Amino acid sequence: MHVMKISRRVCATSCLVLAALCLLALKYRQYVLNPWTRDGQVRANVVQITPRVSGPIVELPIVDNQHVDKGDLLFAIDPRTFQAAYEQALANLDKTRDQIRNLEQQVKSAEASLLQSQTSVRNAAFGVTSAKAHFDELEKDIVRYQSLVNSGSIARRDFDLTKESHVTAQANLNQAQVQLEKANAARTQAEAELARAKAALGAPGEDNAQLREAMAQCEQAKLNLEFTRVRAPVEGYVANLNLRPGSQAVANQANLALVDAGSYWVAGYFRESVVGGIKSGDDAVVTLMTYPDAPLAGVVDSIGHGIAQQDGATGQDLLPSVSATFEWIRLAQRVPVRVRIVEKPRDVVLRVGATASVLVRTN
Repeated sequence: MHVMKISRRVCATSCLVLAALCLLALKYRQYVLNPWTRDGQVRANVVQITPRVSGPIVELPIVDNQHVDKGDLLFAIDPRTFQAAYEQALANLDKTRDQIRNLEQQVKSAEASLLQSQTSVRNAAFGVTSAKAHFDELEKDIVRYQSLVNSGSIARRDFDLTKESHVTAQANLNQAQVQLEKANAARTQAEAELARAKAALGAPGEDNAQLREAMAQCEQAKLNLEFTRVRAPVEGYVANLNLRPGSQAVANQANLALVDAGSYWVAGYFRESVVGGIKSGDDAVVTLMTYPDAPLAGVVDSIGHGIAQQDGATGQDLLPSVSATFEWIRLAQRVPVRVRIVEKPRDVVLRVGATASVLVRTN
């Protein structure tokens, strides 16, 4: 009887030990197949709100940690200076248009002058041709009359009259040639005036450089005026708001942070000994320390390809800095794994930097 009781106890103890070993083996198998880490953090894109122009803040409709939609006004900078600059740019644009119209009229006037000078050149050239023909005809008459006078066929008086006509024709030809030279000079001057007028005007229409410059200045002034009202580029949460009405906003210097509400993810830092079995697309379970009873479903987006090097950085005297290590123990490095949240209970609020545990189902 006593032996039977001992046998039962041994059997029960063996069963319990065997069950514990089986459970331990199962847990170890799950641990190997489903890597798990408590070293996780909630991350999100943080947009630094940076004004494009400088000036005092005159309107601040937001408070710290407030939810804002895309396009909501975050703060407004005093617009009066930029309004004046915009109006001045508009006036300069109108002035430039008037100047261009004036230059266009000058070009038309120069074209008309050139056309007139070309007509004068043609008329003067016709006068030279006519005077030259008359002179050549009298030149022939002089030669012919000279022989007739010598032979006594005509009176000396007729020959003298022909010689006088010849001299007059010579003078008329010389005068016509002078007029042609003057007409050519006037045409050259008209061409130069037209070239100067066209150069001053530049390209016609909307392609004119002066007009495009004035329009660009006007557009820049308009943009600067619009930049005085800084709006949310994404839906998110205002973080670390230290602005006050009257504070000076400085261009290209961040004034506040905006956490992008649509960009949350979880970064899990797994040991390098298990990260080899993780791949993109694996299901994941995320448990936030804030909500331990509300696990979140996720999917592995990507696995990091590098971490910062601790040894080998430049130290004193530009020599590499190397920390002493124990050769008989090797600590596994942590590799970041990016997990995208695919399902979240409505009452769970994600916060950047919150601690999380991450389990990846690789099987």
